[in-house]
Amino acid sequence: MIGRMVRCINFTRMKANVMKHPVLLLPFLLFIISSCQNKEEDIIKASRKEVLPVETGRDVKIMYSDSFQLKAILQAPLMERFTGDNPHLLMKDGVKLQFYNKNKKVTSSLTARWAISREQEKIMEAKNNVVVVNEKNEMLNTEHLIWDERTKRIRTDAFAKITTSDEVIFGEGLEANEDFSWYRILKVKGTINVKK
Repeated sequence: MIGRMVRCINFTRMKANVMKHPVLLLPFLLFIISSCQNKEEDIIKASRKEVLPVETGRDVKIMYSDSFQLKAILQAPLMERFTGDNPHLLMKDGVKLQFYNKNKKVTSSLTARWAISREQEKIMEAKNNVVVVNEKNEMLNTEHLIWDERTKRIRTDAFAKITTSDEVIFGEGLEANEDFSWYRILKVKGTINVKK
């Protein structure tokens, strides 16, 4: 319901008091007028239509393939499918994505606490504690990452940390292929050599 509820006021009792003290009439009228005004944010909230998922699944597993060859497996504890102008899959309880080579061996994995897959654009966006690990056990940590299924690339504009066997690299922005065998930090902020 838009606007605030105004309580019923016994006007017959108030009439006698207000007539004795006409100065009280102005604040009373201002109170009534301000109580009936709607806040702009309340009107906007009430006019928005709540968008609900058309499908909800638990412990979902989706397999991506190209020319009958397994490319990736996506797993999510909760997945919601939305349709309409912006069809997407929402994974608000986390996601795990594994990439495979021709021999069906895992080449890299991606985990995050939240993700959305935009079906028309063929893009998955992951947020909150995003971790990518490749087969050399090199690890990428960031808070935001985009996987483009068409270009087979992952990227971010956010802070990124890469940990290898002998160094840790910090920077902003990253480009990499989807199996994370090749990567490039766009703005390197520092490197720490790790002693073996």
